[in-house]
Amino acid sequence: MAQQTPRTEFAQALKAVANERGLDIAVILDTMKEAIEAAWRRDRREHGEDTEGSEVEVEMDNVSGETKVFAWPQDVPEERKDVTPPGFGRIAAQTAKQVIHQKIREAEKGAIMDEFSGRTGSLISGMILRFDGPNVRVDLGRTEARMPAEERISTERLSPNQRLSFLLKKIEDGPRGKEIILSRADPQFVVKLFEREVPEIGSKSVEIRTIAREPGIRSKIAVYSNQSGVDPVGSCVGQKGVRVQTVTNELGGERVDIIPWNEDKIELIKASLSPVEVFLGMKTR
Repeated sequence: MAQQTPRTEFAQALKAVANERGLDIAVILDTMKEAIEAAWRRDRREHGEDTEGSEVEVEMDNVSGETKVFAWPQDVPEERKDVTPPGFGRIAAQTAKQVIHQKIREAEKGAIMDEFSGRTGSLISGMILRFDGPNVRVDLGRTEARMPAEERISTERLSPNQRLSFLLKKIEDGPRGKEIILSRADPQFVVKLFEREVPEIGSKSVEIRTIAREPGIRSKIAVYSNQSGVDPVGSCVGQKGVRVQTVTNELGGERVDIIPWNEDKIELIKASLSPVEVFLGMKTR
């Protein structure tokens, strides 16, 4: 029978933090060791010692939490010795607390960003949190995102606590680290809305070949199907127009025109400009 790990108070607290934050226990232990090393160096500086030329290693028992600090001159590992000061556990705990919390927040944010990076280019639901100048801060549940002014629909009026769909456009580096960028003005937002509302697009029997959009005013999409018996325009419009109306409602009333794709570019342009009559021809001498 396998020996079970003793359930000490430290081990239980460590496991609780890991489960609550969704983090690896090893990440938390490494964070604590870094914090304790920083606390030891600070303690030594306060006692007039220079630790810049020393290499430091922290050993921590992940069951009991017992901690020891070892140091040695750089490049002289054979002089490694225990330099844990008397009563250092209490000092380390007090000094390291803030650093540990900060590191855990950073690790937690990293895990969240990794999760959202896999959803780039897809739809995501969020709630308007506040306005930061022309930008909009959006609550995604586990984190916040930003919708820049250029990614907003200019004709759309937003209000706090309003829940909407967004395109998760990208994750970029900002002054405060990685930041999720959302969009409602990008043409791909319309494409993704149709993918959500039209099962035939999800099953690949209908395809959106191209899209042109003036956010808040009008979008035009050209659709195609390579399966006989499938009407690509009718599939996107839906029975009594219910599918396209759902998309229009999400876009705040933006008009959406759906036309059949045509390999002949002239015919495609004529269809996209309908009902305007278009005359395209060659000049004759």
